[in-house]
Amino acid sequence: MRHRNFLASGLLLIVIAILGFRLPTAAAERIDLYQTMDPLTDILFFIDKKFYKEVDLEEMRLGAIDGMIDALDDPYTEYIPPADLDDFNKAIRGEFVGIGAQVRMDNTGWLLIVTPLEDSPAYKAGIETDDYIVAVDGTSTWQRDVNDIIENLTGEPDTNVRVTVERKGTKDDRPRGWLEPTVAGELGDAPGPEPGTIRFDLEIIRQRIQTPTVKGIHRVGGEKWSYWIDPDARIGYVRVSQFTESTPAELEAACRELVDGGVKGMILDLRFNGGGSLSAAIRMADLFLPGGVIVKTQGRTTGEEEVTRAAAPGTLPDFPLVVVVNQSSASASEVVSGALVDNNRAIILGERTFGKGIVQTLYPLPSGQGHLKITEQYYYLPSGRCIQRSDESTEWGVDPSDGFYVAMTDDEVRRMLRLRREEDIIRNGVDEADEAQWADPAWIDEHLGDPQLSSAIKAIKLKLSDGDWMPTGTEMPDGKLQLVALQQEEERREILIRELIRSEKRIATLSSVAAETDEDPLDIIPGDDDLTGGELVITDAEGRRIVALRITDADLERWLFDAPLEAISTDTGATEPETVQE
Repeated sequence: MRHRNFLASGLLLIVIAILGFRLPTAAAERIDLYQTMDPLTDILFFIDKKFYKEVDLEEMRLGAIDGMIDALDDPYTEYIPPADLDDFNKAIRGEFVGIGAQVRMDNTGWLLIVTPLEDSPAYKAGIETDDYIVAVDGTSTWQRDVNDIIENLTGEPDTNVRVTVERKGTKDDRPRGWLEPTVAGELGDAPGPEPGTIRFDLEIIRQRIQTPTVKGIHRVGGEKWSYWIDPDARIGYVRVSQFTESTPAELEAACRELVDGGVKGMILDLRFNGGGSLSAAIRMADLFLPGGVIVKTQGRTTGEEEVTRAAAPGTLPDFPLVVVVNQSSASASEVVSGALVDNNRAIILGERTFGKGIVQTLYPLPSGQGHLKITEQYYYLPSGRCIQRSDESTEWGVDPSDGFYVAMTDDEVRRMLRLRREEDIIRNGVDEADEAQWADPAWIDEHLGDPQLSSAIKAIKLKLSDGDWMPTGTEMPDGKLQLVALQQEEERREILIRELIRSEKRIATLSSVAAETDEDPLDIIPGDDDLTGGELVITDAEGRRIVALRITDADLERWLFDAPLEAISTDTGATEPETVQE
């Protein structure tokens, strides 16, 4: 592998040499750096002239790039080939060209619309949640790879795509502008329309889509966001899912709506926000700060420390602000939360953040052959602390304010994420009873079942009544977070070791000349019964019972495989459980 990386790197040196005239002057002055890698070019020469079979030069080129980047030991530096740039922009910038809808392949075999995006071409054309797209430009979507279908739906701006829609309902449920379906009946081996459904075509003009990143607590009327989590107390709620170039404008619009509605306090939810654009984070923090340092950055080659400060123009009114974070709040989320707490503009509630305190910049390559996203700088909070987490870190990230540490169980997190997904969906039709419930603060709190949001609401109410921030959580356990991180790493290492041993035993068994039987060395426990809740009894050599252990996971066999055990009997003596009919 090492030799392959070196060989591949040689190819990159050829590319650099060919394109040397394009390099900046500073790079040309350091050409001796590249000359130290001349042996790689020599190796490439011999491979080209002497290797016994044809080689894939493109694969070697990508291998060279990957090899150099891997040697940096930085998971955030990456090469983006030209073919992957659209996917990169979609994932990082929240930007793509298409019809504007969330989709997934349903278990029926058809492409299902999860939800159209707000104000998207799909939404304006009449696409609805739970519609099936059964054909794109006359080609069936039945059991096709979802990425292939998405590629057909995306394309150049202002180009047309014709989709065949299957929807539950009658002809009266067709949107305006519908067309006779390209395919009215069966599509090859695919089933025809289900009873009670209709098919029609829609012609949609692809547009550049900016995925919305600012959301509220509930969609009023199934479409527009409501930002009131406690309407009676005039407490607002804004959730930011990602930092893109459009996020600051989206956030300001939401906050101005709250201000116009008489907001008295606000919750800014950055949980599970992995970051994005640093400039967007700076502009977002600037909305809340009339002055002071937002962030400091410094890198190996950038010279002096760069300090970014807030400016007074455009600052939102001063109201109690709680920023809610968790262990998945990272990067730009930490810039915003750190700037607001260090400038005494907000309190931080929840859990310690992820700890990503480094900045990446995207550069187009002079050759035009892709882009390089490279880590250039550390960033520092206004207090001067770098939050970057490393393998040796005992402190990292942004901590909750004193008295506002609030953890959540796995079940509570799963419930929160499920409710988020449900509210993300744009629905047609309004349930008036449901809308009335979302005007009731007590019902909202109970419905959400979110202890972090409950604590944030309580904190703002106490601030409004007493004038001071009163703790609504606990002090962050001293040393607990470091211990948790250590335990997580130890568990991960244990799993890797077990899987390695498992793989080695499997390889040894398959490689053995004697391994010509149907026996599976991994089949320690006969049958496929779920043993969760059962007992594992351990005895000594004389049969004396030492301990009985409760089985808490169905995957017991995996953990026993590399233990010093061998089967002595498959007769359990157990009887089938009695079936009772009620």
